Amino acid sequence: MKKILYVYVKGGAPLETAFPRIAACGELHVLALSPLPEAGKEIWEPVCTSVTVLDGTQLTPGEPVVEAIVAHARELGADALFTLSEFAVLAVANAADRLGLAGAGPGIRVARDKRLMRQAWQAAGVPIPRFRRVDSAADLHGALAALTPPLLLKPAWGAGSVAQLVLTSQDQVDGAWAEIEQALELGGQVGMNELYEQNTDADRLVEEIMDGTTEGWYPEPGYGDYLSVEGIVAKGKYHALAITAKLPTVPPYIEVASTSPCVLPVELQRRIEEVSRRAVDALGLDTCGTHTELKLRADGELVVIEVGARFGGLLTTRQAEIVFDLDPIGMLIREQLGEQVDYPPAMLVEGGRAAASVAVVPANAAGTPWQTQPLWNPEEVDWAGLLSPGSTIEPVPAFMLPAGTRVPEFDPSGGSRNWLGVFLLTAVDAATLARDCRAILDGLEAALPG
Repeated sequence: MKKILYVYVKGGAPLETAFPRIAACGELHVLALSPLPEAGKEIWEPVCTSVTVLDGTQLTPGEPVVEAIVAHARELGADALFTLSEFAVLAVANAADRLGLAGAGPGIRVARDKRLMRQAWQAAGVPIPRFRRVDSAADLHGALAALTPPLLLKPAWGAGSVAQLVLTSQDQVDGAWAEIEQALELGGQVGMNELYEQNTDADRLVEEIMDGTTEGWYPEPGYGDYLSVEGIVAKGKYHALAITAKLPTVPPYIEVASTSPCVLPVELQRRIEEVSRRAVDALGLDTCGTHTELKLRADGELVVIEVGARFGGLLTTRQAEIVFDLDPIGMLIREQLGEQVDYPPAMLVEGGRAAASVAVVPANAAGTPWQTQPLWNPEEVDWAGLLSPGSTIEPVPAFMLPAGTRVPEFDPSGGSRNWLGVFLLTAVDAATLARDCRAILDGLEAALPG
């Protein structure tokens, strides 16, 4: 049986979702460079052939991490290397290259550093916002003078919307620079660190926030003005799989709900598919999952926000499985193992049951922080009173605040650190699903006992 080495650090789909799909393709061996979650262990641990835990804090970012992965892969005789974490994709791609295994290839660095990513898109004529790299508060002052506010300040190697700040005037610069430093430090404390590139917290950029709209796109209101396209690059060829729609973010840009299937008219989905293809192709990737985020604008215009050289986090792949009967993780593993994979001839636009990832934060759907700080006890919530008939909800153990914890105050710069819990929601159709997502976001504060 083929041997698959999974490199674990924080990020990506929950292990109870990912590991059974990987193990269905061969022996699953795990190299953990950060503590493995206890949540869902009764599901993910039995499918592992071996689990090796290294203290990643003892490894200097860069070559020592790659050498540790390569050494373990050689000892196992691994046939494939895999990760779902944004923070590990660069290290794993470098290790795969040294071992002669399928991987993302040299283009991975361009796909990881948002500054290089935007430069590649600029050269390829991919529609993107105007941007500038900023290495100091002085650079940020210059960017505010040269670009059209509002601007989004973000870390070049970040993920999960952590340490993203909106700037509209020069007098915000000094405070913003200090705030992003603090947010990155807090992110590092919970394991949100790049494994390969060193000193990445100092790498930042700002870009213009493009006006978005759903007018002329969605046939009904209530959706966000951005979305993502999930896909796979196989030996340099991009295969778009499906669009994941979004509900509006909680300000500034905290994602709270991703929904499938997308209800956009088919001709508009095909236009999005083509722009996504141009964005991915410009990065020069070889073999990996992709998660492409795009902004919807007036008059049918699109701009590309980001591409991740890995699958979308949370329950993105699980939603594809429920709605489209696709197993993206299994498809990519089989591709890496050199097996035959049947890709859809075109991106899928119609599915069966609807599914969503809902990330609850201590703010309602409009971004108004909760007025109370109840105890987090979702198992005591009357879910039937919030949801529509026929809908189901399932907590994701890996992303749940411990039961009985006092809900913390909302932190606008905290991104995914605000999550109280993530839930898999299913409904009979997309309209019911969107309604139920909003009911959870707006009603859970009052529904929590006490």
